[in-house]
Amino acid sequence: MPKTIAIDELVRSNIRNLKPYRSARDDYDKGTLLDANENSYGSPIKNIEGLNRYPSPYQWELRSKISELRGVRTENVFVGVGSDEAIDLLYRIFCEPGRDRILITPPTYGMYSVSANIHNIPVDQVLLTNDFDLDPEAVLDGVREDTKMTLLCSPNNPTGNDLSVDAMKHIASEFHGIVVIDEAYVDFSDRESLAKEVAKYPNMVVMQTLSKAFGLAGIRLGIAIAAEDVIQYLLKVKAPYNVNSLTSHYAIKAFENLDTVRFNIDKIKEERDRLSKALSMQPFVKKVYPSDANFLLFKVENAFSIYKKLADRGVIVRYRGNEPKCDNCLRVTVGMPDENDLFLSTLKEVIE
Repeated sequence: MPKTIAIDELVRSNIRNLKPYRSARDDYDKGTLLDANENSYGSPIKNIEGLNRYPSPYQWELRSKISELRGVRTENVFVGVGSDEAIDLLYRIFCEPGRDRILITPPTYGMYSVSANIHNIPVDQVLLTNDFDLDPEAVLDGVREDTKMTLLCSPNNPTGNDLSVDAMKHIASEFHGIVVIDEAYVDFSDRESLAKEVAKYPNMVVMQTLSKAFGLAGIRLGIAIAAEDVIQYLLKVKAPYNVNSLTSHYAIKAFENLDTVRFNIDKIKEERDRLSKALSMQPFVKKVYPSDANFLLFKVENAFSIYKKLADRGVIVRYRGNEPKCDNCLRVTVGMPDENDLFLSTLKEVIE
């Protein structure tokens, strides 16, 4: 069972005592709005109404749609400018620059370290196993006295596989700090999201996005699901109008078309399996790693050279050979059937 954790004790003292900026829309959002120095004559762009007004600071409608999908309360949901904003805000809330530390489990998403470096937060590493899974005891052994946060990516990027759910829960129950579980690719997995687990683990933050399964990378909408007191700190620290009106509009429309989202997910998973089998049959492919995401990691000889040759022919994949335990590995996103066919045929050409 998870330990009792007082979130307030983990928060930086200046954040605990922060008086957040109070915007005009905190008080009123209906009526004759003459309080926010907006342009009452409107936008120069025709047929788009309301862009002269500031968006809702709290995005209640959008958060309600997300909470309904994930089986949590609206008060457990935060929305921001991609998952990167949530990462940045969590560092600001919980980590004293130059003193507190984070722990990551490479190979993993690179922005965890980049954002930590920006905030002058030292980063410790405990590598995943050779099967790209967690060793929970090794992770807990890697925790120092001043470790405030550990970040786990599942399904993992760049490897594609789910991490052990039991291991993630064990870490959350034993670690006296914030455990971030990045579920950017969870909708391509056969496992359920851990979103509902935030009711049991007050130190767990589950991050999601509309960039992957929802196909809306361009609107930059990220999600954090956590205990209500964590969400309140995120709302306290964020910029007043962090999610713009257009992002909110298209995100809400997406939640009105979940059947299409699910259809596309099924098609991507079918193509992922086909692509994996096709790669596995090629003698020059040393290994295709199991994937619960919308991409595949695979190993070839001279991976960087192949990566460049593919790019010269207009087929762009990602070289991941500079990541721990990913020597000579390439990562390919599952595309449309014709894109996958083009990738496979071009790969054969550059090898031969």
